[in-house]
Amino acid sequence: MFNLSLNVRPPLTAHHYMGYLFTSESVSEGHPDKVADQISDAILDAYLKKDPESRVAVETMVTTNLVVLAGEVRATEYASASVNHEAIARRVIRDIGYTYHELQFHWKTVVVIDHVHGQSLDIAQGVDAGDTKAQGAGDQGMMFGFACTEVDRVAGIEGRVLMPMPLYYAHRLVEELARIRKSDNSCMPYLRPDSKSQVTVKYDKRGAPVAIDTVVLSTQHAPDVDQKQIREDVEHRLIPKVFPATLMPRELLVNPTGRFVTGGPHGDTGLTGRKIIVDTYGGRGAHGGGAFSGKDPSKVDRSAAYALRHVAKNVVAAGLADKVEIQAAYAIGCDRPVSLVVDSANTARRGFTDADLHRIVESAFDLTPAGIACRLRLKRPIYGRTATYGHFGRSSFPWEQLDGTEAILQAANGLLA
Repeated sequence: MFNLSLNVRPPLTAHHYMGYLFTSESVSEGHPDKVADQISDAILDAYLKKDPESRVAVETMVTTNLVVLAGEVRATEYASASVNHEAIARRVIRDIGYTYHELQFHWKTVVVIDHVHGQSLDIAQGVDAGDTKAQGAGDQGMMFGFACTEVDRVAGIEGRVLMPMPLYYAHRLVEELARIRKSDNSCMPYLRPDSKSQVTVKYDKRGAPVAIDTVVLSTQHAPDVDQKQIREDVEHRLIPKVFPATLMPRELLVNPTGRFVTGGPHGDTGLTGRKIIVDTYGGRGAHGGGAFSGKDPSKVDRSAAYALRHVAKNVVAAGLADKVEIQAAYAIGCDRPVSLVVDSANTARRGFTDADLHRIVESAFDLTPAGIACRLRLKRPIYGRTATYGHFGRSSFPWEQLDGTEAILQAANGLLA
């Protein structure tokens, strides 16, 4: 059985009484940190495709005309011999759109230095399952899952997104900008791969979103385009495709510095795992101690965070709360969480407490590393798509499926009975 942790809430602050603004950001696939994430996850996918039991922890650094790969891998001899790290890095850089020599980071000419080596046997003996031992967690740490109803209720989104509104729209802005750059380039031919967005949402005193206050959009561009043209295109081509008519932003800031020609890895060094808040909940929900990209599912930094998102989303979708944050903690080599806590921020359905939700989660879901990997089918090459535009809130991922609501409701009814 899991330990039942006490649910201690902080005291109310001023914004609980008078309404407030909250901001989240996102970055495009051409942002240097995201270039690094995509390379790391592409290497992970290549190993999992050849050997689903691969153990991978790959880090990437990118800067002017340079890619440095480091980390640890344990895989079959066949997989190790057939995965070409350098070729994968070049393909990712090309697919992102670094095909302009003037950007000083070109997929053909970039130097790739590979320092990936074998995984420590000390880790393997603690993590691997045996005849009398279940698979243990690949590291210690605490992980969080979060879900809320604000996007679905206010924006009328089809399906169940269950994500914070600021981050949801920040992702959609840079995602749509990339789609225009790659598929509809005739209308904004000056776009280059690097871009950033920021969305500020106004909330009422109950914490419900009521309006989009400010949008900031910075996009790398060719040197000969006028900034007025960029703003007009963003205002008339991009914004209407992302925001519904009832949620048009009050203020729009485009390239606030006045120029964004130097960008990408030449403008700023990129590292794997440096955009963890962009990857998760934009600051609305807590984040654990570890990043995701480049890590196989034995690393609970990644797999448990996915599992807890899956649990939180299904709890909210089942109607047991409007907002849920779940934390679990693991010890390296141990197969069960050392703690679990559920916090509904006082939104639990009438008749249920957070302690009740804890018991329901404990009853309905297997949160061991092996159980998570099996339930979500995580030993597949599915991670390249996670490295851009958020790991949560897109229905194509297994941890976003609402396939746990029936088990949750059965556990809830059992508790009531």
